[in-house]
Amino acid sequence: MISRVIGFEKGFPLSNGNQFEAYEVMLPKVNKFDLIVKNLAVSINPIDTKLRQSGKGIPQPHVLGFDSVGIVTQMGSKVENIQIGDRILFAGTTKRFGSYSECQVVDSRIVAKLPNEITTDEAAALPLTFITAFEMLFEKMGLIAEENQNDGEILIINGAGGVGSIATQLAKWAGLTVITTASREESKDWAKKMGADYVIDHHKNLTKQVNKLGYRLLPNILILHSTDHYFDEMCDLLEPFGHLGSIVGSNKDLNLAKLKNKSGSFDWEYMFAKTDYDFAIASQGTILELLVRLLQEKKIQSTLTKILPGFSPDVFYQAHQFIEEDKMIGKLVIHY
Repeated sequence: MISRVIGFEKGFPLSNGNQFEAYEVMLPKVNKFDLIVKNLAVSINPIDTKLRQSGKGIPQPHVLGFDSVGIVTQMGSKVENIQIGDRILFAGTTKRFGSYSECQVVDSRIVAKLPNEITTDEAAALPLTFITAFEMLFEKMGLIAEENQNDGEILIINGAGGVGSIATQLAKWAGLTVITTASREESKDWAKKMGADYVIDHHKNLTKQVNKLGYRLLPNILILHSTDHYFDEMCDLLEPFGHLGSIVGSNKDLNLAKLKNKSGSFDWEYMFAKTDYDFAIASQGTILELLVRLLQEKKIQSTLTKILPGFSPDVFYQAHQFIEEDKMIGKLVIHY
């Protein structure tokens, strides 16, 4: 089967102009667990812009895109609990052509069905960030993935970003007191809308601000921006046996010895690790089923803030420009 896609031949910075092009590609053969999905809407994540700049680790032409909502049009022999015509959501993998495509092949074990009451665009904004936040909080930090079954605090650095917005909501749902960082008035307001109990300014000393709130040390800290910048200070702010986590790579070696005498843990989270290494991949479908339930029960809200219509190189170039301004609050969705 042939699909129209938006991709590029080699990595490029946006300063080089728009190098996205329209292509036609042959989709891979469907295996027993696979679906062919007609995409309806996709969201743009910071990892899209990073992969566009490098072009590494993805097939040529490079077809990016992870978050998507689409309609199932074909399915493999071992697919369970899904029918042709179902509307589904998923976050995809780095191993196949992505969702900047009219149709794509996706493993049925990493999708969830989407009920009629949840809109396509609202859902498309969420899979990657929800999986990332869930895996960090409940698989890495060891919190209990049930409503109001935890106590204590968490500091989320960059609370108004895509992952921060969902991590705030999930941590509140789980019972934690949430402190987030933001600097602009609109991002502070957004963090509060997501449920943060306190919002502090990341342009000022974080430790002093946390102490002023009445907390000397914190049991859980999540770095979602500039790991190199915050790591040493957050090691000092972490309480004994606490968890310090990050989703942002470091440009230098991190001194983990700073955590030794506290028996503190440092946790990396990369949601594509499971599909990259074929490790417990069905757990991501289960996580998305929880996302759907929480949306239905109105326990969390979508982080969608901007929609661009269309399916063309210009639309995707414009979307990447928005993300790279680094002022985006919430998530941007392209509706095909």
